[in-house]
Amino acid sequence: ADFDSKKKKKVAEIEQALSSDPIDVAALRRMAISEGGLLTDEIRCKVWPKLLSVNTDDLPPLPGKELRENNKDYQQVLLDVQRSLRRFPPGMPDDQREGLQEELIDIILHVLKRNPQLHYYQGYHDIVVTFLLVVGDRLATALVEKLSTHHLRDFMDPTMDNTKHILNYLMPIIDQVNPEVHDFMQSAEVGTIFALSWLITWFGHVLSDFRHVVRLYDFFLACHPLMPIYFAAVIVLYREQEVLDCECDMASVHHLLSQIPQDLPYEMLISKAGDLFVQFPPSELAKKAAQQQAERTAASTFKDFELASVQQTPDTVLRHRFREPLRGEERTKSILTKPRTNRFVKLAVMGLTVALGAAALAVVKSALEWAPKFELQIFP
Repeated sequence: ADFDSKKKKKVAEIEQALSSDPIDVAALRRMAISEGGLLTDEIRCKVWPKLLSVNTDDLPPLPGKELRENNKDYQQVLLDVQRSLRRFPPGMPDDQREGLQEELIDIILHVLKRNPQLHYYQGYHDIVVTFLLVVGDRLATALVEKLSTHHLRDFMDPTMDNTKHILNYLMPIIDQVNPEVHDFMQSAEVGTIFALSWLITWFGHVLSDFRHVVRLYDFFLACHPLMPIYFAAVIVLYREQEVLDCECDMASVHHLLSQIPQDLPYEMLISKAGDLFVQFPPSELAKKAAQQQAERTAASTFKDFELASVQQTPDTVLRHRFREPLRGEERTKSILTKPRTNRFVKLAVMGLTVALGAAALAVVKSALEWAPKFELQIFP
């Protein structure tokens, strides 16, 4: 009874914010962040466009099939979408799912064609399918385009430089809260690659329960573009004892962290991530994170959060090939030449492919190169 009462009250507050003139976007943000998020997909259809400043009265026409002709991204998008079966509700009729997969391809190609500065990355479809399932193809097209030019902008550059930089915020957050866990992870040389798929899919690729995925999307849409990295940090911090009980080597810690639990206390973690963002804003963490140019980053163009100063510079992101120059303060280049470390690099990379369900290491042009002589296709 108490839950139903709270739910009715929240629905009434959301409707009131939507009917205000002008619409009370600040109240909608609070509703999206607070316990339970936006509650239903019907409400999300109304509120998500407001959080992204998308005019639902002026939606683009549905894309035509001509988008697929001579499109450089079509084959990769097709492969990724064909492998996305588990992102659709179990028991959905095959013809319905296949129709949605066709719509998913069209949405992605439409956004890329209209925004040639954006580059497709593997995992992008995991975000797009979430919008498609919640709001339908036409509205999803408009929302995904706005999201891609703002929150996801850093993941859609020709290189992975900005994604790498955003990942570099993870360890400073952990260090501020729990130096023991931070130092343990540093000693294990585990890095931050285990959190890559979390970040670039907004956890859509790694969570099996769709309810948890859309709850996180409510949260992220209402917040600063860097909030997903704060949420990644609180997941690691929540697993403090598991981490400290682990063998202190790259392979063991990487394997543990890349296996994300499905029964996380999401509301508590969301609250904690929000607290950490206020307590340790990106502008304070930037000195510890790798500094790069930030003229076109999502955070630098996000005007609703004043905590992110111009020096925060989260940077740009994903595609093609990435050779990671290991940071001097963490590891010297000579470390990777040692037989022991090379063995752990191999194990960690193989553990990553297992965690993401990949069948094997794939040496392809679109692969990401995480360590010398090792490439993998990051998504199955």
